[in-house]
Amino acid sequence: MTDTALLTEEYRGGLLDLTHYGYISVVDENGKVIYSAGNPEAVVYYRSASKPVQALPVIAHRLDEKYGLTDEETVLFAGSHLGESFHIAALQSIMKKADLNPDDLIMKPTVPGSKSANEDRIRAGLPESKLYHNCSGKHTALMLIQREMGGDVRDYWKVGSVGQNEVLRTMSVLSEYPEEKVVIGIDGCGVPVFAYPMKNIAIAYKNLACIDTIQDDTLQDAARRFVPRIHQYPHMMRGTGYLCSLINHDANIVAKGGANGVYGIGLKKERIGISFKIKDGTEAVWPLIIREIFRQIGYYNAETDAMLRSLNSGVTVNDNDTPVGEVKTVFTLEQHA
Repeated sequence: MTDTALLTEEYRGGLLDLTHYGYISVVDENGKVIYSAGNPEAVVYYRSASKPVQALPVIAHRLDEKYGLTDEETVLFAGSHLGESFHIAALQSIMKKADLNPDDLIMKPTVPGSKSANEDRIRAGLPESKLYHNCSGKHTALMLIQREMGGDVRDYWKVGSVGQNEVLRTMSVLSEYPEEKVVIGIDGCGVPVFAYPMKNIAIAYKNLACIDTIQDDTLQDAARRFVPRIHQYPHMMRGTGYLCSLINHDANIVAKGGANGVYGIGLKKERIGISFKIKDGTEAVWPLIIREIFRQIGYYNAETDAMLRSLNSGVTVNDNDTPVGEVKTVFTLEQHA
């Protein structure tokens, strides 16, 4: 088995211009690999694809109830928001209800990831803010967990802190992988980031989709209460018009992407989990790869398929919206007995 598989080819003017290699892993409800491309045992960092899992300790410890958080607000804990007005209003509400100080967030102040939201900020004369960072929802969840576990809230970002240990435990339960084997790095936003085999990332998303298979009663209950909120408020997962929000409109899918090309998907009725990673970190071809995986495994939802095509039809255009090339998926999933 080769380590990576060729996933997509990009042509410009008829010339093969770019190739993107990576891994794909599909597991059944028992965690067995049933399809793959490249090595399903390859170890990669979860990046922000971990957020729906990292959010569960807040729900498991019933901190949403303790602080009177709305269901919509809690979805931010699983998202990578773009700083739209409704994202920031929810974050400010959480901070006020839970008596948290935004200054204790570890990241530097920044601007909204949404161009229109940043233009609104400029017109309003508002300064840069830590809340605009796309990971501020996750950081807020980590602050809540750290304090609830008895730690200093200002240490929420430290490897080995009580809050991070609770997150690591949760990640390993959902991924069905021993904590002691997990490689820990530091993510772009300054908190620990966890590396797992591709198949175990797929297992985590299988567990989010097939909640009855989660091997911890408390976390199973937390997921049962939390996952439906993602479908009810998918705009909190990313923002207006973006994949991670749009794909979760399909109530059969729970999905989240992370930086540098990693993505996790769970399919509820089919009781499977999917993970893929584009080795060079490309993210623009995500919709194409998801469509092709769905096609090869036999999953089809007309609205979801149309959404994926609208985000990337396979036609490359230049800055003037002139077609100049095409992108093709070229992988064939290997079926495992």
